[in-house]
Amino acid sequence: MQRNSLIYVVLGVIIGALALMVYQKDKSQTDYKTDIQLQPVSQTVPQNLPNFVDAAEKTVNAVVHIKTKMLKKSNVYDFFYDFFGHQQPHGFQEPVYVATGSGVVISRDGYIVTNNHVVEGANEIEVVLNDKRSYTAKLIGNDPSTDLAVIKIDEVELPYLQFGNSDDVRVGEWVLAVGNPFNLTSTVTAGIVSAKARNINILGDGNSSAIESFIQTDAAVNRGNSGGALVNTEGLLIGINAAIASNTGSYTGYAFAIPSNLAQKVVGDLIQFGEPQRGYLGVSIAEMNADLANEVGLDKIKGVYLASVIEDGAAGKAGIQQGVVVLKIDGKDINSTAELMSKVAQHRPGEIIDLTVFQDGRQREISLTLQNAYGSTQVISSSNDFYVKELGATFIKPEANVMRKLGINNGMQIAEIKNGVLKSKGIEKGLIVTHLNKERIQSVSDIKRVVQKVRGGLLIEGVYPNGVQVYYGIGL
Repeated sequence: MQRNSLIYVVLGVIIGALALMVYQKDKSQTDYKTDIQLQPVSQTVPQNLPNFVDAAEKTVNAVVHIKTKMLKKSNVYDFFYDFFGHQQPHGFQEPVYVATGSGVVISRDGYIVTNNHVVEGANEIEVVLNDKRSYTAKLIGNDPSTDLAVIKIDEVELPYLQFGNSDDVRVGEWVLAVGNPFNLTSTVTAGIVSAKARNINILGDGNSSAIESFIQTDAAVNRGNSGGALVNTEGLLIGINAAIASNTGSYTGYAFAIPSNLAQKVVGDLIQFGEPQRGYLGVSIAEMNADLANEVGLDKIKGVYLASVIEDGAAGKAGIQQGVVVLKIDGKDINSTAELMSKVAQHRPGEIIDLTVFQDGRQREISLTLQNAYGSTQVISSSNDFYVKELGATFIKPEANVMRKLGINNGMQIAEIKNGVLKSKGIEKGLIVTHLNKERIQSVSDIKRVVQKVRGGLLIEGVYPNGVQVYYGIGL
């Protein structure tokens, strides 16, 4: 019994000693770790990380908050009130709709670029600066085909952004998106350029002249960012934020901006002429694929295929034929329809561009003069004889063979139609207007003369090129 007790005592001493050794070791390790954690953290930022502070400070004061109000007619305010010029029923009020977005100041004297969809149809446009000053803005001009618009406020010495060169933007480059999402003013988010020349088919709506060649980024953009700035780390404006790709209506990873080179050109047109001056090649185009590349004899898939060429268009007059592949414009590679349309749209009618094409098994250099949508090099402005502002449409003389086919000897054809009273009634491009309020139409001057006399409603008689005769009643 005593022997067993002695053994237990010895074991107890040994176990106790081991426990003490483990405790001291653990305590030493704990103290060591604590010492490491208490060491001061270096405040030095690695030199290779991007610095967004300067770009953000430069940008936020040049990005504005835009608030718009618009009236929407109800079923009570219908054609009969429009056409006969009657007053609305006593006490009736049209509902007011409010929308918000962003804009970018691009000059000291108050010119602001934004998206067309931000200000489209607005009766009132309010601009709020980052320092909370508020102004009423006027619409200078808009272009639905690029989703751009220019507005102006009466102020001087404003902070503004300079345009950068979007052609120099590279995939993987850091960018900042600045705008007013969810009415949260002066919001800055960062990301990289994910892709260029993206076409996401949001501007089409039956408009074959729509231009989509977006810069795609993963900088967070939400509702209210539309019309805001996309800038590089130098604070240069390289895009106008326009859209997101989302099933929820909120940001889910992709945002899209209109390239600055296209925006700068359209903005200049709107300020100078009130209308975009679009150059046209006079062709229909298709994306290249392996079959087309093999058919035309290219060693790899590149360029853009010309599916058809209008004989008296700019390309046709330069000797370009169907089946030609456009490889470059002004020395820049072209590998998508979006790139080709964007490059051409950066030029006005009458300007000369240089094409590198693949034709008849060899590469050629061709210079051509761009035309406008009506087949000439004339500048189209809101003040000239083509455009009727009250109707939101541009008119041209119909071709003689079309008039003979339809059995008519007078009329003016709608060449382009904007959002306005004609479009709202379902009237489409191509309609030949033969009579307005029973008066015979033979020129744009006739249209303007009749419209200026209208006090209430306008009766439109016309025929489409397919022979369908139509009658419309609209209010002005």
